[in-house]
Amino acid sequence: MVNTILTIALAITILSIGITMVRFAIGKTAIDRVIAFDVMTIASISIIAILAWMSGRVIYLDIAIVYGLLSFLAVIIIAKYLEKSL
Repeated sequence: MVNTILTIALAITILSIGITMVRFAIGKTAIDRVIAFDVMTIASISIIAILAWMSGRVIYLDIAIVYGLLSFLAVIIIAKYLEKSL
């Protein structure tokens, strides 16, 4: 039962990444693309967490945490750059 729910959650998350990639590709402004990038990284972090739960390996959660921190820093740096260019 739990594996079925996790598999469905994994499929929905992968679908959301696909939809967000379309938004990233056709975004009219740089801010739209930054938000799409942030959503894609959050969705990929949730994929890593789901896979960690399904496999029972806790080390994947450490990878998700580091990936989340790097993503946060990247979005902050890009936001600072866009703020200066506006």
